Amino acid sequence: MVTDPHAWPPSLPASRAPPRSHWTTATAPASARAFTPAGAPPPRRHRPAWPASPGSPTPNRTPHSCVPALDPRACLQPRSSSARSSPPPRTASSARSSPTQYHSRRADPTATMAKVLRVGKCPSDALAYTNRLIVSHLDFDDTKVHYVVLNSAYVFTIKSDTRVNPGEIGTSALHRKWASLALNQEVTVQPYDPLAAGAAIAASTITFEINTFRARQQVAEALDSSALAKTILNNFLNQIFTVGQTLLLEYHGINYVLTPTAMDVMDVDSMQRVLRGDAHDVPTTPAQIGLLIAQTDVRLAKAADAQLKLQGDARKAAVNPLIQPSFKFEDLGIGGLDKEFSAIFRRAFASRIFPPSIVEKLGIQHVKGILLYGPPGTGKTLMARQIAKMLNAREPMIVNGPEVLNKFVGQSEENIRKLFAAAEQEYREKGDESGLHIIIFDELDAICKQRGSKNDGTGVGDSIVNQLLSKMDGVEQLNNILVIGMTNRLDMIDEALLRPGRLELKLEISLPDEHGRLQIVKIHTAKMKQNGLMDEDVRLEELAALTKNFSGAEIAGLVKSATSFAFNRHIKVGDAAVSTDMDNIKVNRSDFLRAIEEVPAAFGAAEQELGQCVANGIVPFGTTHAILESGALFIKQVKESARTPLVSVLLHGPPGAGKTALAATMAMSSDFPFVKLISPESMVGYSEASKAAQIAKVFNDSYKSPLSVIVVDNLERLLEWVPIGPRLSNTVLQTLLVLLKKPPPAGRKLLILSTTTSRAVLQQLDMDDCFNSQLYVPNVGSLEDVQLVTRHLEAFNEAENAKVFDALARAGISDVSISVKKLLMRTEMARQDENPVQRFISVMLDEARVAL
Repeated sequence: MVTDPHAWPPSLPASRAPPRSHWTTATAPASARAFTPAGAPPPRRHRPAWPASPGSPTPNRTPHSCVPALDPRACLQPRSSSARSSPPPRTASSARSSPTQYHSRRADPTATMAKVLRVGKCPSDALAYTNRLIVSHLDFDDTKVHYVVLNSAYVFTIKSDTRVNPGEIGTSALHRKWASLALNQEVTVQPYDPLAAGAAIAASTITFEINTFRARQQVAEALDSSALAKTILNNFLNQIFTVGQTLLLEYHGINYVLTPTAMDVMDVDSMQRVLRGDAHDVPTTPAQIGLLIAQTDVRLAKAADAQLKLQGDARKAAVNPLIQPSFKFEDLGIGGLDKEFSAIFRRAFASRIFPPSIVEKLGIQHVKGILLYGPPGTGKTLMARQIAKMLNAREPMIVNGPEVLNKFVGQSEENIRKLFAAAEQEYREKGDESGLHIIIFDELDAICKQRGSKNDGTGVGDSIVNQLLSKMDGVEQLNNILVIGMTNRLDMIDEALLRPGRLELKLEISLPDEHGRLQIVKIHTAKMKQNGLMDEDVRLEELAALTKNFSGAEIAGLVKSATSFAFNRHIKVGDAAVSTDMDNIKVNRSDFLRAIEEVPAAFGAAEQELGQCVANGIVPFGTTHAILESGALFIKQVKESARTPLVSVLLHGPPGAGKTALAATMAMSSDFPFVKLISPESMVGYSEASKAAQIAKVFNDSYKSPLSVIVVDNLERLLEWVPIGPRLSNTVLQTLLVLLKKPPPAGRKLLILSTTTSRAVLQQLDMDDCFNSQLYVPNVGSLEDVQLVTRHLEAFNEAENAKVFDALARAGISDVSISVKKLLMRTEMARQDENPVQRFISVMLDEARVAL
């Protein structure tokens, strides 16, 4: 007898295919897990024989017909809760009892006793297509016994036929191969009642892997999986299948081999509900053996080496979901890129979650390429790396752009081909069911520059671009690849790579806003806060507000810098040893504030350069206050107006009138996150092309910030204007003419403050039309203004100040014309004299004579 009825062959592969949408995965019922102790015979129980369905064929029926149609309703009789049933068979490797010890539960001994039969061939090829073992009706009557188990391990459906001699059992080659049988081998055959133990046996879902019987046989026409599934149901209805079993199917004149790879089964009660048609949410459980009923959902999957194509609704959905089941979006560790990540998921991954049949009906292709571009340090590489971790795909191939290049002719192109080799091989084998292959190109601009832009004579760069284009969207299209490229220079990438079908999804990873910076700060201080090493006076919201235009990498450097200040407090001076109170280390608010001063933002305000332009501050005299008020209005206009994203102002006046200082003061008072200065001093020694490139870079960088100010100082010097000739740099002129009028991208606003001492020159060059407004900055023009300047500088006391201006008034000087810069210099020079009052009076009289 069978000693361990539930020990199934451990060699059979386990299956975890996803259940049908209206089945609910559950554990097997307790009755299915119970087993009879070793050596104890199962209790006797008389059960009605399996009846044949009305109209079932006679024993001499055609080979392709089924056995007498098994009606599960007839065998699902109510059971007593106290009755125990015969369990399923034991594995081949388990200890077997003598067949004579098998206890009969039926009146007909020929229908229940185990027999020893000799393995023979199937009487005809037609019977081989039934997937049944052929027996003599004298050994087993298939109107009473429908299923048998061979050697206590392999379950088959049987069919009786007069052409089989008693004591023999007809098998096909696939039967013998799967059950490890040999011709003329004696095997133990005993009846098997699948419902005896009340275990889950009826299959809710079965997935068959299909391949041609002849190896590598090519099937020209695509197979309709829905029609093929119906054929499988019609040919093999009410048969029992085991995972790993092989069966033969003839379809449209071609022989195919089917292999069950996964199945989900339901218990007897659920099966009764399904047969009655009142089941909506039936619990199922993965299993190794199952009964094919009319309500079973048959799914098909192509074998790895099959030369065929499936189409239709019955194709098996991906066994592994696109997104890893244990993945949480919080685990990405990416802050400030919620909008960009949502766009990537919608455009690139949403279509890959659905079964191939749905995508095929829509007639679309998956997105094959993503291009991430933006300033350095904004998280492009991090996002690509985390996306690869999120997906349930193979380990991505990460390639740094220059690594593709090789000194040998043709080797660079071969390196590109090698990146796609694995994806091509799997796509040939599995088609749309193949897994996703991810290829990440960092610094893509190194190998994919515009074709024809290099004159090195080798053409290697052009060949690499051509090879990449053909692999991504060539004649043999691949639908199982995702190429992610990253670059800081979108303008250098060949345009053919950016069209749909290649790197069609282009996303700018820009500088994070305040909300994004708060997320990034939280990410980088999470462990610090979790371990109680961050002081309570640290407010992350304040840090996010103070780090305007900081990239993610710069915020990470800021946290490291703040931590270094905390470390420094716990290091002993002199011997550089750690102090004994190192366990009390904490990072406080002052550490972060000092770190903000130490770690400047690459796209932040050029405070040091602008500060040098206002070294002596702004002296209030004449129209200075009015000019600053006008500047405040321009700043407010840029911030609040939706109609004027670009405002340009020209400050013109005599040399030394304070134009640069006023422009720098306006820029710093704007509190804009991006403030840059373009001046001739920073471009000494530059060629015309280098100057134009540097100016264009500053403007392009400003477009990455929501609010920006650019101070273009001393325009005539930038243009290299020389009146003798005249001479100027036309390259720089044309660059400025374009950029001064170019509106920023949508959602971006720009304020341009320019200065010049030669407005007439700009008029000749048609540059004055580039500015929306112009402000005149005059010299100091009266003694009252001079007195305001000297009082602001605190050059003299009140008595000395009165003496100076009384003397100047008696000399008949009422109006002057001196630049504020020269006045500051003359005042400071007079203060160095032993008699500063007399020296200052003398200097002012000399200036008056010069003016006359």
